Amino acid sequence: MSSTVSTSETSTAIGGPPPPAPGRVSFRDLCCLFCCPPLPSSIVSKLAFMPPEPCYSITDDSRLNLIEGRAECPHEMFTTRTRRRNKVACLYVRPCGDAARYTLLFSHGNAVDLGQMSSFYYGLGYRLGCNVFSYDYSGYGCSTGKASEKNLYADIQAAFEALQTRYDIPAERVILYGQSIGTVPSVDLASKHPDVAALILHSPLMSGMRSLLCILEKVPRVTCPTLVIHGTDDEVIEFSHGVSIYERCPASVEPLWVAGAGHSDVGLHAAYLERLRLFIENEAGKKPATTQAYQPNGAIKSTRNNDSARTA
Repeated sequence: MSSTVSTSETSTAIGGPPPPAPGRVSFRDLCCLFCCPPLPSSIVSKLAFMPPEPCYSITDDSRLNLIEGRAECPHEMFTTRTRRRNKVACLYVRPCGDAARYTLLFSHGNAVDLGQMSSFYYGLGYRLGCNVFSYDYSGYGCSTGKASEKNLYADIQAAFEALQTRYDIPAERVILYGQSIGTVPSVDLASKHPDVAALILHSPLMSGMRSLLCILEKVPRVTCPTLVIHGTDDEVIEFSHGVSIYERCPASVEPLWVAGAGHSDVGLHAAYLERLRLFIENEAGKKPATTQAYQPNGAIKSTRNNDSARTA
């Protein structure tokens, strides 16, 4: 069963402000969208991807150079090429160094880049005892190309391969973490690589339009322990999306529903870190104690071992 957290339980920001909510669609964007209607995939791209102005560059010594200052946390930056021939910027933050048991492969939201997220990654990794590896989607930050669904899948695959080959991190020590639109590539990769240690879905969306950006069809193929986190008052991606994904994923563990939380402030609640720590320490890398059998007609046959709700 799920954990529901009261809005009164809050903590300070983790290494800086939480990722902002997706930006608003401008009047110009709406005119381009509806006056010159594109294909559905282009519609989704225009609404789903809102890359900010790059706030960083990559120095010659593989460092993150922020527009408003230099990142001080231990890290390395580089670019790698995807199968779609784009160069993708990658950031490896190592607050725990070689002592880290796991590395989070973090896929961020749609309105930030690595420069904006770097301090958050360091704070999160430090508190969870993990290193954090992240990347910018095509068209974001120092990554080349244009943001699209196909590029999302190529981008995370390239990042995953770079983490394994460049740093010799096996899949068994990688935890996929997707936030908002980042849940789309994270589920896709998890469905193809059952050997990853775990999957975390933070404010996930079921789909964009028709079959685009759809993860509902893929979550039944995910077999690693999966933690779903969602705010009950999410104003961007409805809470029902998180519930549906949790129910449809055969490897889902006890989720975290944060009562009263929106899209951008889930990480400010104390239970956020508490649940992540428990998940990483006790459930990652193991066969979930809770199992569900997904039926072709969409029904869920639950065989949960613990039916008592835990309230944080």
